[in-house]
Amino acid sequence: MRIAVVALGKIGLPLAAQFADAGHEVIGVDVSQKVVDSVNSAKEPFPGEAHLQEYLERLVPAGKLKATTNYAEAIPGADAIVLVVPLFVNDETWEPDFAWMDAATKSLAEHLTPGTLISYETTLPVGTTRNRWKPMIEEISGLTEGEDFDLVFSPERVLTGRVFEDLRRYPKLVGGLTESGTEKAVKFYESVLTFDERPDLKQPNGVWNMGSAEAAEMAKLAETTYRDVNIGLANQFAVYADKEGIDVDLVIDACNSQPYSHIHRPGIAVGGHCIPVYPRLYLSTDPDASIVRTARTFNAGMPNYVVSRVEELIGSLEGLKVVVLGASYRGKVKETAFSGVFATVDELRQRGAQVVVHDPMYSDEELGGFGWDAYHLGEDVDVAIVQADHEEYKTLKSSDLPGVRLLADGRRVTDPDLWKGVVRVVIGDAANDS
Repeated sequence: MRIAVVALGKIGLPLAAQFADAGHEVIGVDVSQKVVDSVNSAKEPFPGEAHLQEYLERLVPAGKLKATTNYAEAIPGADAIVLVVPLFVNDETWEPDFAWMDAATKSLAEHLTPGTLISYETTLPVGTTRNRWKPMIEEISGLTEGEDFDLVFSPERVLTGRVFEDLRRYPKLVGGLTESGTEKAVKFYESVLTFDERPDLKQPNGVWNMGSAEAAEMAKLAETTYRDVNIGLANQFAVYADKEGIDVDLVIDACNSQPYSHIHRPGIAVGGHCIPVYPRLYLSTDPDASIVRTARTFNAGMPNYVVSRVEELIGSLEGLKVVVLGASYRGKVKETAFSGVFATVDELRQRGAQVVVHDPMYSDEELGGFGWDAYHLGEDVDVAIVQADHEEYKTLKSSDLPGVRLLADGRRVTDPDLWKGVVRVVIGDAANDS
């Protein structure tokens, strides 16, 4: 097959490589000339994706994979088009911002030829495939869905850094607007993916027919919204445990020893492209989902809670030097999408603190690009707040931060034995603040 992949980001490029590795001719489209040039030079444009560089070195010279900024080069004659264009959410209104996806959809529709399967993999609000993309593509292309082309939704379910592993691990969900279109999509994905054995599943691992685009859209929103709600519950338990002098970690361990309890862990923030965003996409079509809204709001308030606890214990933060440890939204990932670092820095600055940021994955220049002064271990500091669970912080000790009087570990990653003599605060364990 000839396959076009629209948007060669941290999901799209590994997908394109996977399709090409399965024996198909793949052309990727991206608005960034820098990304396109990097791919065509067989060099990964971003670090950290396991095996991606190996795929590029093998597939690009062989002519199996190439990239372009020109839709007219990629779309006509394609047997399948897969879109992984980012969808953003307005921070104030919580409404989806379709600007980038609309632009990509209009561009592909202008060059669409009959007989093409179009699959959206970007997470969408329920009903978007049928009610937004179908009429837009039909109007611009002059073609009819279900007759001239087929349109389906098949959500990406992978994590950056381990995309190829996750493609094998998790079932591929597919839902179309017609039965024949869904069947065509099932066959397409069966031809480009292979799957691990999963005896724990109720049906064989592979491509799963969800029956409709709406069911596939909701499945992706539900699995990620569940995590946000679960974390929100864990955070609420932790805040209550702080009031009562209880170690919430011991409580959660005890609860999860019973097979019907799966409580997640509390933390200073929920970040990344998925968990903070998808509950808001769900709420955009189900505004009455009060549980979802409450959990999202509670999780968004955790940086404020941690900084407030620091202030309660140490007094005014005015003029104090505070280091936020970790710019990334999670450990071992060089990505700041919706990272808790932003809210944490803002909360500290509002209280008059002199804020510096440390992250082993970022250079001083990169941190400066976010408007932060970089911190280096060994420099004097008054307070430290752990925001990301980087491996390096597991062995961090008080002597690495001369003068530090209080450590607020928002991820429970530091070793308490290495912080004796310093007040160490963790979320949900006020009994052991020491």
